[in-house]
Amino acid sequence: MIIGGLQPVSLLDYPDKISAIVFTQGCNFHCRYCYNPMLVRPATVGVTNTTGQPVYSLADLWAFLDQRQDRLEAVVVTGGEPTLHHDLPEFITEIKRRGLLVKLDTNGTASQMVKQLVQDGLIDYLAMDIKAPWNKYDQIMPLPADILSRLTAEAKITAEWLLTDQPLDYEFRTTVVPQLLSAADISLLAEQLIGARSWYLQKARLAGDLLDPSLVGQRVYTDAEMVELLAIAKAKVPTAQIR
Repeated sequence: MIIGGLQPVSLLDYPDKISAIVFTQGCNFHCRYCYNPMLVRPATVGVTNTTGQPVYSLADLWAFLDQRQDRLEAVVVTGGEPTLHHDLPEFITEIKRRGLLVKLDTNGTASQMVKQLVQDGLIDYLAMDIKAPWNKYDQIMPLPADILSRLTAEAKITAEWLLTDQPLDYEFRTTVVPQLLSAADISLLAEQLIGARSWYLQKARLAGDLLDPSLVGQRVYTDAEMVELLAIAKAKVPTAQIR
């Protein structure tokens, strides 16, 4: 497991829990609006990433959690994409051993790993990013067609499992960028996500160091437009909300 960053405390990322956020290094999706490009690229333990931030050792992380056990209720494991790391089950087991709840943020492209983690009782809450309607993932990221097709198929398997089996507390979330997702796309997404327990629409942050620099400074949806998109979403997914 390669740790790219640590946020010591959050009151927002795990619903109703005080959590720490662990950022894993490396991602198989290259979303154009990603504002953490330093977490997309692989790194090695003991070096710094492209922003000069340290890559944390596991020993440092365990020491931190041991010191904060009386203050924290949960750990959010995010990325990058955590499921790229084959030792993720062992990593989460160590967190659970400290009596902490675990939330996993994932793009869903490792359906078998996600299912096994849930079946083994290692995940208490799951957040899955739904980037676009399945046939429009290429709007979001420039990947070779064969790779993107395979990854999208895996994400679809994960999403449909969550929708059908409702195996745990979960949410879907979609980042909306005017240049990439239209109202028509939100309507198609709502069709895909009928029956979702929770679905959040969130504005992109089109500032700073984005994976696609051409999006920096571009227009974002206004609050009024977000309300309109939400109405479209809620017509088929009543649990939809704005975050």
